[in-house]
Amino acid sequence: MRLRVVATTMLLGLLVVLFVGSFLSFRIQAGLINSRQDSAMIEAERLTDQAKGLVATSDYTEADGRETFLKDLMSQLEGPGGPEARGVVLLPAQRSTVPSDLRPRSSPGILQSVVPESLRAAVNRQSRQQAQITTLPAADNHRGTPALAVGSIIDIRLSGPSELYFIFPLKREQEILDLVQRTLLLGGIGLVLLVGGVAYVVTRQVVTPVRLAAKTAEELASGRLDRRMQVRGQDDIARLGRAFNGMAASLERQIHQLEELSRVQRRFVSDVSHELRTPLTTIRMASEVIHEGRHGLDPVLSRSAELLQNQLDRFESLLTDLLEISRFDAGAAVLDIEADDVREVVERVVEALLPLAESRGSTIELVMPPYPCLAQVDSRRVERIVRNLVGNAIEHGEGGLIEVRVAGSSEAVAIAVHDHGVGINVDDLAMVFNRFWRADLARARTTGGTGLGLAIAQEDAHLHGGWLQAWGEPGVGAVFRLTLPRQVGAVLVGSPLPLVPHLGDSDLVGDQVGSAISADVAEVLDSTSGLDALLPESGSEHSMRQPG
Repeated sequence: MRLRVVATTMLLGLLVVLFVGSFLSFRIQAGLINSRQDSAMIEAERLTDQAKGLVATSDYTEADGRETFLKDLMSQLEGPGGPEARGVVLLPAQRSTVPSDLRPRSSPGILQSVVPESLRAAVNRQSRQQAQITTLPAADNHRGTPALAVGSIIDIRLSGPSELYFIFPLKREQEILDLVQRTLLLGGIGLVLLVGGVAYVVTRQVVTPVRLAAKTAEELASGRLDRRMQVRGQDDIARLGRAFNGMAASLERQIHQLEELSRVQRRFVSDVSHELRTPLTTIRMASEVIHEGRHGLDPVLSRSAELLQNQLDRFESLLTDLLEISRFDAGAAVLDIEADDVREVVERVVEALLPLAESRGSTIELVMPPYPCLAQVDSRRVERIVRNLVGNAIEHGEGGLIEVRVAGSSEAVAIAVHDHGVGINVDDLAMVFNRFWRADLARARTTGGTGLGLAIAQEDAHLHGGWLQAWGEPGVGAVFRLTLPRQVGAVLVGSPLPLVPHLGDSDLVGDQVGSAISADVAEVLDSTSGLDALLPESGSEHSMRQPG
């Protein structure tokens, strides 16, 4: 910013200096020339009258006497020598109708061609004096010296009308103009540099506090909430610094309050979950006694015993999920890493959920590659993720086909669960991983879910450095895809499986922290070419179809 401001100021200053310098140079040049022209025309008029007087008083009667007279006349009109000496040029008049035997003559060092033809035409056309700027050629082929030519008509005895020109060199005026231009140039350069220096100093006074504020803001964003700006003076920058420090202090207080509130909430959830286990154990023991003897009870009481047992199972699952969530919130969750084949994990989950699928009339189709899909994972957590995804697919699959696919590439392994049920609205995609969120509040949970399964699954995926993403379309179905790196700590750049079914080998790229993917960003695609290189040419997948 400082460089941009200084450069812009200097550029604008240079343009202003060029404009003002050109204007001043033009005005000075015009003033010098006008002043010299006025004095030259007065002097030329005086000399012309003097020449006319000498011609009138001359008494020569023949050509030889005329030549002697003209030689003396030229000497008198030339005046003293020196660099400012005027020159004289005498030429036969162009407007004369009588042939003249007058020989053109000029002062030493003055060529007759110095007189412009346009000036001669004006002198012959007008009866009064005429003046025009001309140039005296230089002997060394350098730039010629500007001069002022002033001409008029005089009558010479035995020759008729003649053109008399006085050449006034403008060397002194040119030197003055060169000096002025050099002064303007050097002064302009100095002024531009001075303006640049002033802009640098002023900009530094403004930019430096802004940079300090930006640096302090970066440190605050990195977690150093005690960082503050140094404030000096009472100007606007100081007011900005004090306001910034006040904002930082307020943010620090609020963040500490939120951290304390979050800590208290996590502790409360953890304590409540632990404390509820003791009465829950007692209630479960009593419930099991009642449940075992339900056949000898009244049908209404027998049904109540069954409902009590089912709700106790759900309550226990809820407590387990709450404890797990509290561990994630407290940052106490750790991975038990081991190299494992994710195909075996998926097979165990599908086999365990087959009775539930059969009860709902669903068919599970398991599609896996014939080669191992090894990865460094926590098998327990991955199994929990897959169990949750397949269970949700059974819950919302409306008794249709459920496809479970497994694939691997050189960098990652992926598991996708595709159901053909009610699907997910676009507006709901960003909230499917929220805790206790339900798309349809009027829809009953027939499989006894707690509402924390997807939230825990997403945290497990984050813990592995992977992605858990969702896609859905109402009436078409939904797809949940888990992508995990093969090596712990590796950064994912793509997934071996597509997320959107009808996109074929292209797919949505998830963010590296595994946040939910909405259908609004379905234009961003990732490549699956890495998987193609690993698959055999034929029989690359094997399908295990589980009948419902």
